[in-house]
Amino acid sequence: MSTSALKPRSTAPNADHALAARMALGFDPWLALATVGLGVCSLVAIHGAAPAYVSRQAVYLGLGLLLMAVMSRFDYSRLREFKWGIYALLILSILLVLAIGNAANGAERAINFSVVSFQASEFGKVALMVFLAAVVVDSSRRISATALTARVMALALLPTLLVIEEPDLGSGLVYLAIAFAVLYIASVNWRQLAAVAAIGVTVLTLALAVGPAIGVHVLHHYQEQRLTGFLHPSQNPRSDAFQQVQSVIAIGAGQKTGRGANATQTSLGLVGESPTDFIFTVVGERLGFVGAAVVLSLFALMIWRALRIVAIAKNLFGALIAAGAVAMLMFQVFVNVGMTLGIMPITGVTLPLMSYGGSSVLATFLTLGLLQSIYGQARTAAAAKGRVLRF
Repeated sequence: MSTSALKPRSTAPNADHALAARMALGFDPWLALATVGLGVCSLVAIHGAAPAYVSRQAVYLGLGLLLMAVMSRFDYSRLREFKWGIYALLILSILLVLAIGNAANGAERAINFSVVSFQASEFGKVALMVFLAAVVVDSSRRISATALTARVMALALLPTLLVIEEPDLGSGLVYLAIAFAVLYIASVNWRQLAAVAAIGVTVLTLALAVGPAIGVHVLHHYQEQRLTGFLHPSQNPRSDAFQQVQSVIAIGAGQKTGRGANATQTSLGLVGESPTDFIFTVVGERLGFVGAAVVLSLFALMIWRALRIVAIAKNLFGALIAAGAVAMLMFQVFVNVGMTLGIMPITGVTLPLMSYGGSSVLATFLTLGLLQSIYGQARTAAAAKGRVLRF
């Protein structure tokens, strides 16, 4: 996609050897480094929060690495041919969860099998970014930008509303972030994007303020409390904001290097869901500022490489998929970490690769595998033209 990242291929033997070595590698080593680093950090943090979950998380991470390796060798461009099948599978899987899913904390989010559970909303993030990318590529030259924006948002809203109905508000917000990123990379006019954002803010305001005042509850009551409780947690410390208050205390107690085995907030259960939604709290309390900085640096490295892949993708389809991946990663990291620090509401958004859970881990690895596939094919396409992509 970007020609500024390309340079003429040198005829020197050393340059030829360098090109051959990079082509043989076939994947982005920095993205792989960030992935493995976050996996190790996940095991360390989960061992501190819930040691019984470590072995199962290790299995998920191992399967995820294998999945990423397989996807990195897959021709992502072929997915464009199956866009409607992918969309149908996305909708049907969410409907299946609504029909027979098991309740967890009041939400029907997963189908439990004997050993594992299937969370359709997690894999739906990957399916949606692929589908919307294909829709934009196939429609952008035939319809106006306004019509394209309306089509993309309408197609994204259907699974979003179904996921929120489960209820899984966090995944629904991720879906919208993916759709917004795809439209942005598709060069949709900023006024249209601003209009979409304004509509979203208006709907959220009506759902949280106007609706309850007149007796109309679009969201569940506990969802309304979570979205507004972080603004005034001290007014009702025994509400859903309680664990958010405890999370802030725990992270502050970690100071520079953490409390290690002396951690109390997370080990005594004062912070609920510490292996999943509040895993960053465990990092902050047990490993302190140093541990938190390492984790955030690894996420920064991962997002930087994903942005780099957006720029070098060989075609628009790859760039749009990579943009959806960037939106998914950035949104989840920002909201989850912000939630543990008390500056964002509790929405059930997991921290990619860090939070315990098979569906979340495998869906993230699937996304990273697609990014590696886009990266590898960009290098191959550049080499075929006698050029070498810089890292």
